[in-house]
Formats: sequence, C-alpha cells, structure tokens
Amino acid sequence: MYTDEQWIQWFDKLAEDDFVVVDDFLSDEQFSLIMKFFKQAEENDHLKKAGIGTSGEFQIESSVRGDFIYWLDESRDTQLAAFFEIVNDLISKLKRFCFLSLSGSEFHIAKYPEGSHYDRHLDQFNERSNRQITVLIYLNENWKKGDGGELVIYKEDQEIVVEPIAKRLLLFKSDLIEHEVLRTDVPRYSLTGWLLHQPASVGYLI
Repeated sequence: MYTDEQWIQWFDKLAEDDFVVVDDFLSDEQFSLIMKFFKQAEENDHLKKAGIGTSGEFQIESSVRGDFIYWLDESRDTQLAAFFEIVNDLISKLKRFCFLSLSGSEFHIAKYPEGSHYDRHLDQFNERSNRQITVLIYLNENWKKGDGGELVIYKEDQEIVVEPIAKRLLLFKSDLIEHEVLRTDVPRYSLTGWLLHQPASVGYLI
C-alpha cells in the first residue's frame, strides 16, 4: 500500500517523538472488512469485559478500564487475513528500517461502551516487558468533537490529544508513552495490539 519512503517518514517521526499518527491508513475495503468482523463478534457475544494485569495478577476493575475486547488469532480469524498482512508488513518494515528484534504480535478488537474510559497507564508489565510498539487503528465512523473517547498521550510536560477518527493509525513506544482513554459519550471502536520482541533486551529504536 505504501512506499518505503513513506514508511521511513513515519518511522523517523516515531523515532523522534516516540509516537506517530497516520490518517486514512486503511482503505475503504479494509475498513469495511474489519467492521463486518467486529459487528459479527458483537452479535455473537464474543467481546468480554477487559481486565488489568498479567495472568497472575489479572483483575476486572471497571473504575480503571471499561472496554470489552476479543483477542484475535490469525489461524482462527481468517476473515481478517488482509489485516494480518498489514501487520506482518509493518513488522517486516520495522525490522528492516529500525533494526527492531520483533518476534510476533498480539491484537484484539475493543469496544468502549458509552460512559467508559481507561485510566492513565503504560503498556508494559513488570512481569512481562516484551511489548515494544503499540498499534492502534480507530474504527469510529462519523466521529465528531464532543463524542469523547480521545486518547491522551503524556510526554514530558505535554498532553497530546489524539481523536479516534476512523481509519487513523497510531503507533507509539510501549515502554515510554503513558496514555489514557477519556470518557466516551458514544460507543467507541478500535483495533489494538502490540508488536513483541524476544528477548526483552534485544532491539532498539532511537
């Protein structure tokens, strides 16, 4: 979909600012395919209340996090083959241009019901630190100011607000960027994941 030069521009921005926002990252066809899958998952009651912590310390805490999620599996969720091609291409490009030691990924679809939010946090666990790059693709058609659900990035003394507009991609360094999801006043949809490295000490992006 994109030239090497375009990827390099985005990765330069990611390296410099620790995050990058790309609008209209998905084609209309890709967006429709993902939303069809999402709606089917909703109708089949596949989305479950999300929790916080790793498996050993996992807990449901609605006062902290209010979304419902469904973890994706490339071998099972074949309807999303085109999406996984995008992910694999992204991993390949990061390995090639940024010398990252990436060994896989994990993704879920997420729905924030009206009135929900996610408190300020970091996408890393003390017990498991192999999340290297956070990937967010927003799926909210006709989102407008006042709908809520923006993501706030906390960087030094800055608070950077990212609106959850459909087909927008957000990449950021999982171990550096603290962020939160503000209260949403309409149902909010996203596809969220992490690019993983193993071992945790290998790979860099400067």
